[in-house]
Amino acid sequence: MNVTLKYFASIREAIGQGSESVSTHAATLSALREELIARGGAYADVLAHGRAVRMALNQDLCDASTALTEGCEVAFFPPVTGG
Repeated sequence: MNVTLKYFASIREAIGQGSESVSTHAATLSALREELIARGGAYADVLAHGRAVRMALNQDLCDASTALTEGCEVAFFPPVTGG
């Protein structure tokens, strides 16, 4: 399936781009994250397990078990604190 990925803040800076379209066989956000980590380099560094990464599907915060759908938008961003 085809999905649009968006990267924000320090993740965007590390990867060097704000968005990309990808074709994936992943069924869930967790599986998609695994595919991206397998790319190595900056993807592996910023999306590694143990790193605080939030994920959203179609602009709704989700957990890793959320199912992907054709044409969805997935966002990855570090936790944000306010004040």
